[in-house]
Amino acid sequence: MKKIFFHYVSYIAVIYLLSLAIPTVSVYNSFSLLFVGVVLLLVNLLLKPLLLLVTLPLNILTLGLFNFVVNAWTIMIADHFVSGIAMGGFLNSLLAAFLISLLKQLLDDKK
Repeated sequence: MKKIFFHYVSYIAVIYLLSLAIPTVSVYNSFSLLFVGVVLLLVNLLLKPLLLLVTLPLNILTLGLFNFVVNAWTIMIADHFVSGIAMGGFLNSLLAAFLISLLKQLLDDKK
């Protein structure tokens, strides 16, 4: 339960910080920000394993770097379902995926 809450908070924090730093990433209200965290959790729990299985050959060829593309796709899917968030395209989603991975890695090392 604690791990799921940690993922939820990291999604929200990175998207909020990106909305402050990048003008093309927009968060229109706080409810949308909280809702996109829930949608990202659901997409990562339900769709991400299937996406990783389908893209396994590309993931092997790129030595795991294609995971960032899959993570960006999950962020773009969540962006599609939440109307109060605008990520501004694939590159912003890719940057968000990289920052989420970095934040999780940094905080997992602190345990």
